[in-house]
Amino acid sequence: MQPAFPRSLLLFVAVLLTSATHAQAATPDEQDAFVLHKFARAIGEERYTIRHDHGELTLTSDFKFTDRGTPVPLSTVYHARDDAHPLSLKVDGKSSRHSDLHDEFSLDAPRGQVTLRRDGKTQTFAATEHTFLMDGYSPVAMQQVLMHFWLAKGKPASIDAPPGESIRIAPTTDLQVDVAGHPTTLHGYEVAGLDWGAETLWLDDAGKLVALVTRDAEQDHFEAVRTAYEPALGTFIRQAAKDSLASLERLGARARQPATRRLAITHVTLIDGSGTAPRPDTTVLVENGAITHVLSGKGATSALLAGYNVIDGSGKFLIPGLWDMHAHYEQVEWGPVYLASGVTTVRDCGNELDFITSVRDVLDEGHGIGPRILIAGLVDGTGAITLGAVTADTPEQAIAVVRRYKQAGALQIKIYSSMKPELVPVITAEAHRLGMTVTGHVPQGMTAPQVVKAGYDGINHIDFVTRALMDVDRDKPLPPLDLRSANASEQFALYKQHHTVFDDTIALYEIFMHPGSTPLSSLEPGVKHLPPSLAAALDGPGAPPAREAWLGGYYKDMLSVLGELHRQGLTVVAGTDQAIPGYSLHRELEIYVQAGFTPMEALQAATSVPARVMGLDKELGTIAEGKRADMVLLDGDPLADIRNTRRVARTIAGGAVYTPAPLWQSVDFTP
Repeated sequence: MQPAFPRSLLLFVAVLLTSATHAQAATPDEQDAFVLHKFARAIGEERYTIRHDHGELTLTSDFKFTDRGTPVPLSTVYHARDDAHPLSLKVDGKSSRHSDLHDEFSLDAPRGQVTLRRDGKTQTFAATEHTFLMDGYSPVAMQQVLMHFWLAKGKPASIDAPPGESIRIAPTTDLQVDVAGHPTTLHGYEVAGLDWGAETLWLDDAGKLVALVTRDAEQDHFEAVRTAYEPALGTFIRQAAKDSLASLERLGARARQPATRRLAITHVTLIDGSGTAPRPDTTVLVENGAITHVLSGKGATSALLAGYNVIDGSGKFLIPGLWDMHAHYEQVEWGPVYLASGVTTVRDCGNELDFITSVRDVLDEGHGIGPRILIAGLVDGTGAITLGAVTADTPEQAIAVVRRYKQAGALQIKIYSSMKPELVPVITAEAHRLGMTVTGHVPQGMTAPQVVKAGYDGINHIDFVTRALMDVDRDKPLPPLDLRSANASEQFALYKQHHTVFDDTIALYEIFMHPGSTPLSSLEPGVKHLPPSLAAALDGPGAPPAREAWLGGYYKDMLSVLGELHRQGLTVVAGTDQAIPGYSLHRELEIYVQAGFTPMEALQAATSVPARVMGLDKELGTIAEGKRADMVLLDGDPLADIRNTRRVARTIAGGAVYTPAPLWQSVDFTP
């Protein structure tokens, strides 16, 4: 016989049981955090939870970092039946300073359809058994869910992720790390398709994502590490560099060309980069990667050409290999892009040192594929807009950083925006003592003339030079620009006295500032050739209507300043920063002509002038006997129309001959 209980006690027990059940349901199955980094510097955190409740998996994530003073928050909610069956994804916020995300995805498996609501519009896409819901590289916890989906589906060759590219996942190498004194084995994977190129991540034995090394939506180095593994950040970055180099070797296997021992380009119109008039019907002979003879048409007899691989240059134009003097070579896929564009030398203006030195060394050894890399080592000070992990806040630290970069083979130091003004002359003096030069941003609290007086040899970005000539406040109307004022004359005289070099990156400003009513493709047709994920990140709408007049006016002022620097006889070198990969260097030269350069002068800004600035003019920069065989064969005359630099028929780098189309295709561009 069951004992009798008062009704009130039974009700009380029922409430307790119900509360316990709800409490149990409310407890996450998984809850943790990732430390978020940019250029190996911790800049934020992602906290996430995963719950299984009422037959459904729910992931919630709060992702936020602050990049150079700008908050980048992202809230995410993901629902699925289980690891293998996604249901919905909602993201709200940003994935970079310039990339807004307000998307809602739903997957209807019975109907085979994905619905995306974005910008007030609804799109539908076909769905298959291997369709997953993903919206780029962030948040990090979604990459863990992606890996679980891939494993649950039996490791398919590709995963559909509309509207983006297919995602491809492949194992790399295991990695041993020490966590709180305990050795731990992590399993590495390469993931391609979330962004342009591949990224590296690691899972532990339980399937938890431990670390991710990738790029953010600005194509900058980005790392995320589970909090417990944060001390191993450097290990993850170095291993990712090794994995990237393995990818570089694979790219090389598909598209790299060995240097031709003996090469002849015959009957070509030669524009040698020196500024002299073009030479029609010229033959250039190359042996073992060096130019041995530059001959008139009559001098190149059949007997002389015996034993040479011959390229008939009839109707074509030969120019020196192009230089990009403001590159950020943050992934190995840039290598084929540069060569396909005719770029044979780049100056990297700020990178993770382990990564860029590894890639540079591999390329210098003749492996992989890419241009020659010259390094400007980035250093910043601690502040609200600090970039990167290499900082200096005392004279001793500043000197140590310069020596570290010198030892790594950097040719320059690049000073960034948070550097203390009193440390600028310390850095420049030590760099000059070691035979290095100094370039960079203008630190907060300084002006362009002040950094030149403090020892800068060059200035990045035309914006800094323009701001020193006019009192610019983005919240006030633009003041008039007077290039004939006493102040302007004094500044130009200072730059002349110090032989200041300007890499203006004007093409980058055009991308940000062009009118929203003007498609970017009408200014830069290269955007039509980008992989979908890269196009989504770079083909921006331009200036918003409320800012169109201000930004358009300021762009015209910067263009006027660029033209005046040139008219004053100051040194301008072509560089792009992170604009449209490969293509923006050609746009840079086109804008130079708009600013008043002749086509020959624009061409020299990307050939002989940067070679002289970097102290390499005895071996590079012009087509002359004894110099390295870095050349570009064009299908059109760049002096008749500077846009013809885009018409690359062949790129010759150290005597190796490349056809552009396979290079573009190797990194998912459309030729």
